[in-house]
Amino acid sequence: MAGNDLGSLLGGLLGGGRGGGAAGAGGGGDILGSLMGALLGGGGAGGGRAAGADNPLGGLLDMLAKGGLADQADSWVRTGDNQPVSGEQVAGALPDDALRQAAQQAGVSPEEAADQIARQLPQVVDKLTPNGQVPSGSLEDIIRQQNL
Repeated sequence: MAGNDLGSLLGGLLGGGRGGGAAGAGGGGDILGSLMGALLGGGGAGGGRAAGADNPLGGLLDMLAKGGLADQADSWVRTGDNQPVSGEQVAGALPDDALRQAAQQAGVSPEEAADQIARQLPQVVDKLTPNGQVPSGSLEDIIRQQNL
């Protein structure tokens, strides 16, 4: 499914694509892939709206900004230092259904899923936005365009 493909791409982006431990960076890619899959096709109230097919990265960042993480998300896009975010903050900014679905697909609790997302998302967004702007297109296209 798309979440698994995204998990592989994002795991590689995080340096976990070479078969490192399942709980390591590849696990973060899997959870992020599961999250994006849940947001894109989630059928939850607002999941598809927030990370629309036209620009899922921009949709996710918009969702986080509306959830009170505008400064953090903006720092990940801009060049310079990335502000940290906690799992609790991530959980508060994401739809409960999407987080539960991502956690279930990754085989972890929603709390652990939120913690993994909080650790990995700033790095992923930073790498996907090297010029300080959110590129358009699907995540797969953005990753390929950036040669990541």
